[in-house]
Amino acid sequence: MKTRAVRLYGKDDLRLEEFDLPQIKENEILAKVVSDSLCMSSHKATSQGTEHKRIPDDVADNPIIIGHEFAGELLEVGAKWADKFKPGDKFSIQPALYYENGPVGILSAPGYSYHFIGGDATYVVIPNEVMEQDCLLAYHGEGYYPASLAEPLSCVIGAMHANYHTIPGSYQHKMEIVDGGKMAILAGVGPMGLAAINYVLHREDRKPSLLVVTDVNQSRLDRAAEIYSVDFAASRGIDLRYVNTGNMEDPVRELKAISDDAGYDDVFVFAPVRPVVEQGDAILAFDGCLNFFAGPGDPTFSALFNFYNVHYAYTHIVGTSGGNNDDMVEAIDIMSRGLDPAGLITHIGGLNAVAEATKNLPDIPGGKKLIYTHLTMPLTPIADFGKLGETNELFKELDNICNRHKGLWSVEAEAYLLEHGAKPNLLNPI
Repeated sequence: MKTRAVRLYGKDDLRLEEFDLPQIKENEILAKVVSDSLCMSSHKATSQGTEHKRIPDDVADNPIIIGHEFAGELLEVGAKWADKFKPGDKFSIQPALYYENGPVGILSAPGYSYHFIGGDATYVVIPNEVMEQDCLLAYHGEGYYPASLAEPLSCVIGAMHANYHTIPGSYQHKMEIVDGGKMAILAGVGPMGLAAINYVLHREDRKPSLLVVTDVNQSRLDRAAEIYSVDFAASRGIDLRYVNTGNMEDPVRELKAISDDAGYDDVFVFAPVRPVVEQGDAILAFDGCLNFFAGPGDPTFSALFNFYNVHYAYTHIVGTSGGNNDDMVEAIDIMSRGLDPAGLITHIGGLNAVAEATKNLPDIPGGKKLIYTHLTMPLTPIADFGKLGETNELFKELDNICNRHKGLWSVEAEAYLLEHGAKPNLLNPI
């Protein structure tokens, strides 16, 4: 079977190509990719090429398919896995395999390391190790985009689980955020920050009593408040505050004042910016934990940390990147119980838009860029649908649908696009 895919050949060398997939082996699965969400990690891999820890050294001769936040449908299942999967099953994939015999050892991952599997493709061959590691996950919900966003949601789930606190008088650590505690999400209205807010507000087993979300961009804060409202948070027993620290004379003092000067039990830093990291450290409560979530591109990145407080106030710091299988399963489960990740999505595009969008991702404003791999479509902000709809019937109807869903993408919008988006001339430049 032929596939079209965006392949990496080296630093900033991405090419959209058509090529043949090999016949699947008895321990492999042929799948159709429907959607892929572009991730900043793919931008980092593209900009670093073989210097990236997950990219094989021989990509110039054996290019890999990029994209790791993808969902689709199984088409043909090898005999080894026929008792567990069947054609027609919808799927999501946990890309962090940690498989010892992969192309780059234990760091191998679809979207970074493989020639025939990655999210920015029309069809892929899922290798045996994905199933061996239980990383091929069934998705039974509506649509496809929620399954694409299960991976980024699993990353924030993993971050919450990775925070820890101490039991006084012992050397035991209590993993997890403090139930009923005070939480701050700094630089928290980007795509991953929004995912964290969404998860915190929908979680059943534990939640903070106070959640403070900061940023320096008021329009982004306002949009976040529109999607994840203070009233909804209150109905969940959470006092949610959106705070613009750019308007504060002394952010540390004023943030601590919101916590009644007690500080925050759990602080999550969603931007690799030194002043934000240091701000997070300064607002920690006794036995508080700072999670440095945002992975910096600069290997020399550093910030000051108060080690007096590490010793005498028992403050902690952790860093997380990615979720594990359990986090992915939890992401899919919580979406089946009402969490809709559509608030993360700000742009829609086709496979033709992937290469340029990935290379320039830090410079494209907004949240997640969602790609439908079987469509040819420029990367288009959802906010522009109305204007484009003045001269294009497809965008007009998509705008109408999104307006019925608070301006957000939806299963209804996805179904309409997949049905009508491939028709001739409908997605030509306006």
